[in-house]
Amino acid sequence: RQISTDYANRELVLVGILKGAYCFYADLARAIRIPLRVDFLVVTSYGSKAKTSGQVKMVTDLTEDIKDKDVILVEDIVDSGLTVEFLTKKLARRKPTSIKVCTLLSKPDRREVNVKIEYVGFEIPNHYVVGYGLDYQQKYRNLPYLAVLDVADVDELLG
Repeated sequence: RQISTDYANRELVLVGILKGAYCFYADLARAIRIPLRVDFLVVTSYGSKAKTSGQVKMVTDLTEDIKDKDVILVEDIVDSGLTVEFLTKKLARRKPTSIKVCTLLSKPDRREVNVKIEYVGFEIPNHYVVGYGLDYQQKYRNLPYLAVLDVADVDELLG
């Protein structure tokens, strides 16, 4: 509701960060009660394990022109903040009216950079979370719920 109120009578582009945000993004887009445009970015920052590589790379760019439009970046989880910082700076060069961030989950204790998040679903402690779009080594995205994963136990089981 807050997004619908904040962006009434404005040109909003809702940008999903794939792959992780796809479930949250779809539910969020359906809940927003004003006209909007949809678009997606694919970025990578994780290697084959659970730890971030620290380097963010855009794999697939937007198809929408965001100049003079309000943009909301939709994330599954903001951890280090590196992805949000990278995308905010990169997209700001395209001269949108505004760029704001919406995330389902936020881990403020893990921040490596200071990023502003305007819309936060839940702040969580430092646990590895899977399900509802979030993955571990490309698995568990399809779980219809969020779960804490003990990465050490999974790595031991998978060898």
